[in-house]
This record gives sequence, structure tokens and C-alpha cells, in this order.
Amino acid sequence: MNPIASNPLLGVLLHGVGAFFAATCYTPQKQVKRWSWQTYWLTQAAFCWFLLPIIGALLTIPDLLAVLREAPRRAMLNSFLLGAAYGIGGTAFGISIRYIGFSLTYAVAVGLSSVLGTLIPPLVKGTLGGTLSKPGAGWIVAGIVVGTIGIAGAGFAGRLKELDLTASQAKGEFSLRKGLALSLLAGVLSAVYGFALEAGEPIADVASAHGAGVWRGNVVYIFSNTGAFLTTAIYCLWLHARHKTLGELVELPAGPEEARLSLNWALAVVTGLFWYGQFFFYNLGHVRMGHYNFTSWAIHMILLVLFSNIVGIALREWRACRRLTHSTIALALLVLVGAVLLLTYGNYVGDLATK
Repeated sequence: MNPIASNPLLGVLLHGVGAFFAATCYTPQKQVKRWSWQTYWLTQAAFCWFLLPIIGALLTIPDLLAVLREAPRRAMLNSFLLGAAYGIGGTAFGISIRYIGFSLTYAVAVGLSSVLGTLIPPLVKGTLGGTLSKPGAGWIVAGIVVGTIGIAGAGFAGRLKELDLTASQAKGEFSLRKGLALSLLAGVLSAVYGFALEAGEPIADVASAHGAGVWRGNVVYIFSNTGAFLTTAIYCLWLHARHKTLGELVELPAGPEEARLSLNWALAVVTGLFWYGQFFFYNLGHVRMGHYNFTSWAIHMILLVLFSNIVGIALREWRACRRLTHSTIALALLVLVGAVLLLTYGNYVGDLATK
């Protein structure tokens, strides 16, 4: 049950807000001092994937305990397990960056996630064929194809940037075979998050019956995001045990950099807030997308790549690059904008046809 009035234009705008939060959530990490990766990652994950979803549901879902009592247990379990798979994908994404760099990882993983996370859920439900025969479907397909090209173009531009800024990119831990394998795994498992939300729809329906309205999806995050936190926490705690770094949570190790433990915690909290912000606004956008709401994932991924590169340009990360690199990223961003416009128009046409 979802009586919320559709408004795809507003839905895309809300997806844009969520994508902006996602694109900027890791900027605080640059200011974290004398914490290992696993300490920072575990801390921000505890907020964005565990604490904040519970707090968000408590604040927005009426009669939350009653909703949890009435919701189907199978839906809770499926959403949790699929969320756990998404958490593994996030870890694979982080490791892949070590081997092939951020840009190639982003292009492969996000591009694959965008396509699979958009098309497979309606395909599994058996509704894809019928849906794509409706008005506006041609624009939707064009938007997904153009968006995939734009993501690949942004990844290529990012690779050019990495080569421009460091002549030793191919040294050290660079391994195309390992990196591509991990980024493909990350793309597939990241797409599973769409399944986690889909699996949680019966829970959201119960929340709607209790008057949750546009906030209905917040209850699903309790299960999908907790699953992601579990797998992330297991990996981070394993790294802590291996490197004996768990004590960093309460006392900074010695180091040449001036640092404050309280500031590191604050930066991790801000990262968690921003990362959770993408889920919060994703739900608000998704419930307004109407007939083609399965395109939410593609819109979110495309906008995420668009905004992350714009943020990088604003932070002057591209200033030392060649003209070819500047031209390539500019063209890729224009293609991404075109993809968003195509998807928005397709959703608008489809919504008009159902009214």
C-alpha cells in the first residue's frame, strides 16, 4: 500500500540531494589524523549503517514497535541478508581502489551497479517487459544507456587524471587483474542493495498502514543497513585484531601529526550523517517516482558520479591535469546531465500516462 502522490520531478530533485550527500560524505576523511583506515571506517559505519537508521525510524515511523511486531519476519531476514551482501560489496570496492585506483573502480563498480540494480529487480518480478512497453519507456532505456556511457567516460577521465598527477601509478600495488575482479564483485553486490530495499517493501507497507506516509522506507533501513554494518564490522575488527589497532578508538597512537581524538570522532560522525543522508533522501525521492520507480537506483548512481566529480573540480583536484583530461571530464559530465534529463522526462511521460 502506497497512497503517496507521484511527482517524478520532485523525486529526481530529492534523489539529487541524496546523491550530493553521498558525493561529499568522505571529504571529512582527509582531516582525520593518526587513525588507521579500519578505525575510521568502523566508526563512521557504526553511525551511518547502525545507529542513524534506528534513530531515523524512531523519529519518523509512528508506532515503530507495533510495525516491527506486525511486519513479516521473512521480509526482515531477506532485507538483512541482502544488506549484508551489499556490505561485502562496499568492502570489495575499498580494496579494489588499492589495486586500480579510485576512478577505474568507480567506473566499473558504479556502472555495473547502476545497470544491474535498476533492471534486475523488475526482471526478477516478471514486470520488466510489460513496464518497458508503456509510454516513456524508450526515454528510460535511453537514459540508462547514456548514463552508463557517462559513468564509463567519467572513469576514463579519472584514469587520465591519475596518470597526469602521478607517473608511478603502475608501480606499487597496482594490479589490473585483482582490481577488476574486485570492482566487478563490488558492482554486483552493490546492486544487491536495491534487492534489499525491494525485499523490505512488506515492512514499509505495514509502516504505511500505521501512517508513516513518505517516511515509510525508513523502517527498512533498520534491516538492510544493519546487515551491511555486520559484514563491514567483521572485516574491520579482523583488521584491528591483525594490526592491533582497536585501541585507537580511545587513545591516538604516537605520530608526527598534531591530532585530537575528539576531532576524529566528530569527523567520523559527520561522515556517517552524510552517508545516511543519501539513504534518507533516496527514500523520499523513490516514493514519488511513480510508474517507473525502478529507475530510482540508476538516477541515484548517475547523480552520484556527476556530483562526486563536480565536488572534485570544486576542490581543485583536477587543476594540474592536461587539457585532454579537462575536456574528457567536461564531456562526461555533459553526458551524465543528459542521462538525468532523459530519465526525468521518461518518468514524467510515464506518470502523465497513468493519470
